[in-house]
Amino acid sequence: MDRAWQWVVDGPAVRVGVTTSRRDLTTSTVVIAGHRALLIDPAWDPDELAGIAADLRRLGVTVAAGFATHAHHDHVLWHPGLGPGPRFASPAVAAVCARDRDGIVRRLGPDWPADLGDLAGRVQPVPERLPWADPDVRFITHDAHAPGHTALWLPSPGVLAAGDMLSDVELPLLEESTTAQYADGLAQLRPLVDRAAVLIPGHGHVAIGPDAARSRWIADRAYFHALLAGREPVDPRLANPGMAQAHDENRAAAGVQPR
Repeated sequence: MDRAWQWVVDGPAVRVGVTTSRRDLTTSTVVIAGHRALLIDPAWDPDELAGIAADLRRLGVTVAAGFATHAHHDHVLWHPGLGPGPRFASPAVAAVCARDRDGIVRRLGPDWPADLGDLAGRVQPVPERLPWADPDVRFITHDAHAPGHTALWLPSPGVLAAGDMLSDVELPLLEESTTAQYADGLAQLRPLVDRAAVLIPGHGHVAIGPDAARSRWIADRAYFHALLAGREPVDPRLANPGMAQAHDENRAAAGVQPR
């Protein structure tokens, strides 16, 4: 295998694997049933995308569908080796990608390969059910972090792919959301976090076990409450690269001044 995969579910019927990019600890998640796969947010660098495609090919797996959790440039990527399967997102995310695809490609940088740029953001609104038999996949769509942000919940193995929330390395990032929208997103995720055996953030490390999953939600809620109260949060993630600046941007977006 070209890349390291963490097989967080490795049963006879369903396998769920996570591989992590060298860039920003961005996760890519694959759900495999038989010889068909659902691929969530493949990322990041061109050689990593090629490696994911090569790994799945060696496993004898066909990508039946892709899914983008939100419309940020590092979450709407694809590679020709992943095949022509349909790629889905929430209706709001599909609309943003259609409207701003040129901007998404620009944010990938001037050195991004043209063939991969042409594939970025080519998503369509997700139907009520994916072209996918089993395991069941449910969508939790909200506007925290970005419009139409969607987490994917797999009830049978108890896996929550949370997108850009509930990270152990990134603070909650308001970015394109209001504080009310972020609070609503956290509230929608809470019942699933309480049931999750595995929680996969868009950036960072997988949380294994109910206590680990719950601690992620508690940390995000504590940070968010401190932000709204104008208190300086006690959060180890503030020491990570870029997070002090992100915290300042959150305060500005929330319209609060530190006490």
